[in-house]
Amino acid sequence: MLTSEVLKEKFVAIASKRELLVQLSLKNNLGSLSIDIVQALEELDDLLIEIRKVFPDWQPE
Repeated sequence: MLTSEVLKEKFVAIASKRELLVQLSLKNNLGSLSIDIVQALEELDDLLIEIRKVFPDWQPE
């Protein structure tokens, strides 16, 4: 069973991947892969918004 603390730890791990996506999106030699990276970044942002709705006190560290 997942407790809210365990979930929050997993959310931190997910949020930490955002910076990698941002760095990748700034590269200009990715071709059509850049579309997928931008989409992944948008979906990750949407997920983080939803997480904050359920856990309003959660903030990535």
